[in-house]
Amino acid sequence: MQISENWLREWVNPTQLSTQQLGHQLTMAGLEVDALQAIAPPFTGVFVGQVLSVEPHPQADRLRVTRVTVGQAEDLQIVCGAANVRVGLKVAVATLGAVLPNDFAIKRAKLRGVESLGMLCAAQELGLSPATDGLLELAADAPVGMDIRDYLELNDYTMEFGITPNRGDCLSVLGMAREVSAFNRLPLTTPAMLPVTATIADVVTVELQSDACPRYVGRIIKGIRPNATSPAWLVRKLARSGIASLGAIVDVTNYVLIELGQPMHAFDLAKIQGGIVVRQAQAGEQLTLLNQQTIALRSDSLVIADHQQALALAGIMGGNDSAVSDSTVDIFLESAFFQPLALAGKARSYGLHTDSSHRFERGVDFNLARQAIERATQLILEIAGGDAGTVIEVTREHALPQRLAIMLRAAKVTQVLGFQLSAEQVVDMLTALGMTVVSHEQGWLVTAPSYRFDISIEADLIEELARVYGYDNLPIQQPHMAFSLEPQAEAVSTQRIKELLVALNYQEAITFSFVDPKLQQILDPQAPTLSLANPLSSELSTMRTTLWAGLLSAVAHNQNRQQARVRLFEIGSRFLPQADGSLQQEQMLAGVITGDLLTEAWSNKSQAIDFFDIKGNVESILALTGTSDTVRFKAAQHPALHTGQTAALVDSQNQTLGYVGKLHPQVQQKLDLQGAVYVFEVALASLLNAKLPKFRELSRFPNLRRDIAVVLDAAIPAADVLQTARQAGSELLQNVWLFDVYQGTGISEGKRSLAIGTLWQHQERTLQDEEVKAGVQAIVDALERQHQAVLR
Repeated sequence: MQISENWLREWVNPTQLSTQQLGHQLTMAGLEVDALQAIAPPFTGVFVGQVLSVEPHPQADRLRVTRVTVGQAEDLQIVCGAANVRVGLKVAVATLGAVLPNDFAIKRAKLRGVESLGMLCAAQELGLSPATDGLLELAADAPVGMDIRDYLELNDYTMEFGITPNRGDCLSVLGMAREVSAFNRLPLTTPAMLPVTATIADVVTVELQSDACPRYVGRIIKGIRPNATSPAWLVRKLARSGIASLGAIVDVTNYVLIELGQPMHAFDLAKIQGGIVVRQAQAGEQLTLLNQQTIALRSDSLVIADHQQALALAGIMGGNDSAVSDSTVDIFLESAFFQPLALAGKARSYGLHTDSSHRFERGVDFNLARQAIERATQLILEIAGGDAGTVIEVTREHALPQRLAIMLRAAKVTQVLGFQLSAEQVVDMLTALGMTVVSHEQGWLVTAPSYRFDISIEADLIEELARVYGYDNLPIQQPHMAFSLEPQAEAVSTQRIKELLVALNYQEAITFSFVDPKLQQILDPQAPTLSLANPLSSELSTMRTTLWAGLLSAVAHNQNRQQARVRLFEIGSRFLPQADGSLQQEQMLAGVITGDLLTEAWSNKSQAIDFFDIKGNVESILALTGTSDTVRFKAAQHPALHTGQTAALVDSQNQTLGYVGKLHPQVQQKLDLQGAVYVFEVALASLLNAKLPKFRELSRFPNLRRDIAVVLDAAIPAADVLQTARQAGSELLQNVWLFDVYQGTGISEGKRSLAIGTLWQHQERTLQDEEVKAGVQAIVDALERQHQAVLR
């Protein structure tokens, strides 16, 4: 919405505020000023003049020599080439010394040998409009000698507002003036809007058949002048509100719309058959609107009709068949209130958006309709003449909005705002906003005015207090609270895991959560699946139970485009239907690798990846989260993975967290994948809670290393052997690791030799050799006892 600053200041004028300060105040009040645009650029020395004579130029056919008066003692001789210059014309005259836009100074000049003492101005030369032909013609009653800026009210700005949907009451000059009045504690200077006395008895019957229109006001005006034109002041105010002049009657209804915020419509009385009926439309009923668009009405739409047909789409746009025209002499003027929810979305459903629908959808004052009728009648009689009939008002009282008192607690105001307002301040601010305030033992009972549809609960009132007090003026206070610090688990972010995998030469992939059911069956045949009721396609009709489905499809896509070395990872949800009908969504981390271990280069030896490469990547993730000691790899089987090259990740409670391994050859063949493909997938939650680091002072004393080589059954996992060694060692044992595995000559078939390194150290003294021997022997005994290991 945009309005003229001068128009706003006619209602309330805070003289202490400049244009920019007024715009800032309104913006801080929640009524954002999107733009302030000067009506005209700066210029000086231009006055209203009148052409007294026009003579041909002796040396130029297209020039004229004029004699012009600007109310001074002597007339001015000015050479002009405009085609519309003529005797008696009132025109803008730039006198000697005038400075026009772009610093164009008017000086004494000679044009083809004839002296010229000024310039007759076109509109574009004053920066008032784009290039046009001819001089700027002024009204015949324009006072000669008056400064053109004062006559045309050019010392003005258009203020464009971005009004939020909850403040429909501010979509008018009256609404904005109420806000300025409240914020500056100034009275409103409203134009005289006295009721118009009826001079004829003509009326139209009005019937309301829907609660969507609980109030309808109308009036007949007869004998208007069809050729009446709108006065310049009205056209000027409409133009500065972005509305073009369309004729006296329509201009008046648009003027009242901008001035008071009440949409109105004028019907040609001769085109109304019988009376007015406000009803729901009949399905398929046809209506041609003012924009020449013919629509088929729906039964959920409200229309203004006569006894024969629909005349207008209620609250949105009038009909073309009943519109006023240049030959209209009798009109029926209407002003109504429509329930906001009844009209919400109706205009958009027909591909429309009008000034009326914009306001009615947000809420128009339900007590404004009669005042608007009187104001429009007053203006029409002044501009176009005629005789006014009696005001017709029909109301469904039960359907009008109710304004109930809202309890505003003083303690709640202090709690929400963070500081205490005095009772006098609260009453003063709310009263300034037009609210009725009654004292109560807990605070106040506040009743919002009929135009404030956004005030319904206590929080709305507190917001209004903060708004009027000024957001810039709210005191800054530190919050007062009692709190204690609770211990928090050490967390590893998803971002850190992603960064680690990128450092390991992986690339992140994001694939669909729904997959081909055939692919799902190949990779996870035992898992129950959820099928989509309305899939994008048959190939994307099942929710995935494993992220491998998308990753392996991405590998195939890359291999088909000659990319043999692929490393991808993804973090996403898998979807597991439960027996009780619910759906479990679990965040997973999955990865896939294929191709050479290193990128091709002169310094890199070609080497294909193997199981231990991807296992090492998973171990790097476990090391990042500090779970290397609690999560172990255990030989397992998986329908999609190769037997003997598959491991399950299990925690200390022996719960399976995920799998890592080589893709089964049959699965690989079905997916048309080339070369060995290795995958992993693990529950993300098991990785995010990291082991809390504990500080331990470094020992100043030397450590001792002792190696142990044992022969044992080849089927026993090395991880179990290391775990046994850790448990058997005393507090002096600092580290245990596997550094060699041997099978072959000297080792019986089905057996293997494991070489284990151990590191021993004391924090406060040098170790004795006997202490280390005892510790090593304890480990050897434990290995023999639990794994039947023999010292080699």
